[in-house]
Amino acid sequence: MKKIVFLLLQVGCVFALHAQTVTYYDPLDFFTQTFNPPPGNSFRSAKGVPGPKYWQNSADYLIHTTFNDKDTSIAGDVTITYTNNSPDKLDYLWLELGQNLFTSTSRGSLAQFFEGSRFGTTTYTSGMHISSVEVSCQGKTYKVIPVIDDTRMQVRLNKSVLPKGGKLSLKINYSFKIPEYGSDRTGRMHSSKGEIYEIAQWYPRVCVYDDVEGWNTLPYMGMGEFYCEYGNFDYYVTVPAAMIVYGAGDLQNPTQVLTAEQIRRLSHVATSDKTVFIIKESEIGKSGTRPVSTGNLTWHYKMKNTRDVAFAISKAMIWDAARINLPSGRLAIAMSAYPPESAGDTAYSRSTEYLKNSIEIFSKKYFEYPWNTAYSIAGSVTGMEYPGITFNDYREKKTLLWYLIAHEIGHNWYPMIVGSNERKYMWQDEGVNTFIDIEANKVFNKGEYANDSGLAKEYYIYLHVSTLPEIRQPLMVVPEAMSEDLMTGFGSFYSKTGYGLELLRNVVIGNERFDYAFRKYTEAWAYKHPTPYDFFHCINNAVGEDLNWFWKEWFFTTWTLDQAITAVKYIDEDPEKGALITIENKGKMILPAILKIRQINGDIGIVKLPVEIWQRGGTWTFRYKSKNKIDKVILDPENVLPDVNRDNNEWNSK
Repeated sequence: MKKIVFLLLQVGCVFALHAQTVTYYDPLDFFTQTFNPPPGNSFRSAKGVPGPKYWQNSADYLIHTTFNDKDTSIAGDVTITYTNNSPDKLDYLWLELGQNLFTSTSRGSLAQFFEGSRFGTTTYTSGMHISSVEVSCQGKTYKVIPVIDDTRMQVRLNKSVLPKGGKLSLKINYSFKIPEYGSDRTGRMHSSKGEIYEIAQWYPRVCVYDDVEGWNTLPYMGMGEFYCEYGNFDYYVTVPAAMIVYGAGDLQNPTQVLTAEQIRRLSHVATSDKTVFIIKESEIGKSGTRPVSTGNLTWHYKMKNTRDVAFAISKAMIWDAARINLPSGRLAIAMSAYPPESAGDTAYSRSTEYLKNSIEIFSKKYFEYPWNTAYSIAGSVTGMEYPGITFNDYREKKTLLWYLIAHEIGHNWYPMIVGSNERKYMWQDEGVNTFIDIEANKVFNKGEYANDSGLAKEYYIYLHVSTLPEIRQPLMVVPEAMSEDLMTGFGSFYSKTGYGLELLRNVVIGNERFDYAFRKYTEAWAYKHPTPYDFFHCINNAVGEDLNWFWKEWFFTTWTLDQAITAVKYIDEDPEKGALITIENKGKMILPAILKIRQINGDIGIVKLPVEIWQRGGTWTFRYKSKNKIDKVILDPENVLPDVNRDNNEWNSK
């Protein structure tokens, strides 16, 4: 989803609060054994990796769908091969019908604000129509009348799907009208050369059955995103011949749907780090850009080991591409499709460059991009991710476009590779992804955007200096329980998480140790389903620290940090014997303390005190080996901590 911290480029931040005189800190909040992640077991180990008995079900999809441009509808059938690797017999299956959100009576529609919402819709549809459901299991094939409630569909079985490898096949015929605006994740838009359709949540898909909650059936409400099983996708999209289908995965029939010149240009991409045009602006709408001029064409795509697929349809877009150089030596292709009004050296003409470089950065640092293609599609969706394809705001330019593309493709790591439950834990994909964006900003194009790499931190500080603390909300809530206000609720998922991981990396643990642990988490849970507690366990173990104090304050509370300098004295009143410096933790949150100390002779020292100083109370006095009088002491001299009251961070001898 679109990175909320973009707004910081347009918002001035104020970092001051009135001085606090009350100390809220209580060490018993942190250092009694009342907060611990759940203990490990044979499914999910105590060190935060899958256990020896970890299991995960899978779903393979064969989809045939037809797009009708006359009434903007989708109709087709999907055959789902479902494998039950759990130890349980399954008497029924749950599926999600995402298009049902866009009816006027859906839970999501009824629970949206009357003045509208980014996560609602402006024009209602009748949802997804299911015309038939057929089950094949244990040699028997029969039809089922499904039970449909809101965005969920239950298929009750005549015979259970057996555990530990039992299989079942579902064939479902379905259709729906494409919403004009579908919760900022799917929809259609008119551009200067024609319509652009971004198609997602377009087929019935199986809900996740896991070892934590069994069936995960939270309704799709709009803000909370998705939790999907992994599998292989084989899909066919039939469209009018004049249109291009930009689909996630590998195109299987290029000679049937592309011209010889387009195929030649695509073959040239494998040797080019520079952007190559597949369809130029001057070629849009020309008959020579299509192999036939009338009727329909069917585009055939495949994508392996993925949790979803999406696609775009249009005859109105420029199409360009460049190769992606992956650490293993394997080559992939980055591609962009955008209307002419989005072109330009400060706009989408750099889209493929941004996409290519983001993937190369994330592949080198975290985990190699597993698929062969990646798309950036410019349209009405302001920012949404799917495996191998992202939908991005066609109006973005300059720095914001880099952030948008890097953020959306970054989701291909979290949660598309590391498959967390977005429906429940939004921070685990949006916030973790914001963290890797901050790191990418530092290195892209020799630091072109490096000066803005701390935006998540600054946004969170702005959030925390609110004079209305009751509007702040913890991260461990379902998305729909979080305020949509960018400055108090929704943005926290992004910035508070990203900033918190930056604090762990740069202040609490150290870069090398944290990076190692973060890679271990990514490797362990690639194509699997980690919970937040698996993340906490994994980082704790790999860095060798008990960070439960941090997980508690950062993810479960809205506590704030207020460190203060309260006294500077000399031993026996003699500066040459050293100074006694007293600091106080006035807020509820704790973090290490960093002090810059300047003596009157100009000597400067940096003291870093660990979080353990707060174990015995909210006040700490330490000895500093001074030889002269101290001129100035500054807490957090680089402003890296989220201190809400900096008026008490400095002591001056004058």
